Amino acid sequence: MKTTKFNQLKNKNVLVTGGCGFIGSHLIKALLEQGAKVKCLDNLSTGKFVNIKEFYEHSSFEFIEGDIRDFDTCAKAMQNCDYVSHQAALGSVPRSLKTPLNTHSVNVTGFLNVIEAARLAKVSRFVFAASSSAYGDNANLPKIESEIGRPLSPYAATKLVNEIYAGVYKQSFGFDSIGLRYFNVFGPKQDPDGAYAAVIPKFVSTLLQGKSPVINGDGSFSRDYTYIDNVIEANLLALTTPNKHALNEIYNIAYGERTTLVELVNLLKERLLNYDSSLAQIKPEFGPERPGDVPHSLASIQKARNLLGYNPQCDISEGITKAIDWYYENLKINT
Repeated sequence: MKTTKFNQLKNKNVLVTGGCGFIGSHLIKALLEQGAKVKCLDNLSTGKFVNIKEFYEHSSFEFIEGDIRDFDTCAKAMQNCDYVSHQAALGSVPRSLKTPLNTHSVNVTGFLNVIEAARLAKVSRFVFAASSSAYGDNANLPKIESEIGRPLSPYAATKLVNEIYAGVYKQSFGFDSIGLRYFNVFGPKQDPDGAYAAVIPKFVSTLLQGKSPVINGDGSFSRDYTYIDNVIEANLLALTTPNKHALNEIYNIAYGERTTLVELVNLLKERLLNYDSSLAQIKPEFGPERPGDVPHSLASIQKARNLLGYNPQCDISEGITKAIDWYYENLKINT
């Protein structure tokens, strides 16, 4: 994603935690394109060095290998920073059910280390990745930021605690922040491998192997799939907004439409038929529902529109079309 409307980022020092991950690496690219000086802090536990390889020789880029669970590491990385984008986290609902202590240590202790280091360093803008999982068992659609339910997984609980801590830091220390609740982000660089892979690259990888993708449940569960460019735009808006009323708020970052899992598989097959006509014969298989899964997710993005000027341009159909070339070339290698 290239844009020139964030010129105020030029020569600003920005720390991106989790910058070797899917979203973080896209954000680093956008920040460098705006002329920012970027530090990337990542322990490479889930992020991959290959995601930042293209920036490594850039004069305005610095990679710091380190863990956000270590406060001294966070404090050192924070030196001379103007802005912080906290993307580092241990994602996945299923993973959190298997290793709740590890999820807590990264997502809660790590978050607290980062925000405290940012406060002490007197950074002027702190933006963090929240999650739509915070809506929990609230079945109302669309999801409105002020109406959440009970978390359904350790992962959801940790991301909700982040929001609580951000509010406490404003109340106790006057430290401003902005939280962005992501809804099912997808796009190039998203890893299809492993037990906790995101559904879109996992389905594409499975289809390219000539196998049937396995849908958890009956396929009626729906999500507000959000192309990566929309998410990066939201992050840049949050980092640069001059609107004081936009600070210390939580925002849904999505497209505002939902797609069922069956519809998703059909859409992926349709786009991939351009590469392999035999995929038309493949049908999905259906397995048990996953514990902790929310049946339906659809965001209201009106708050982000009003206060941040967020205006997502890429729906799931266009996003899949944009991403499919990358998916085909990169995921095919592993088949």
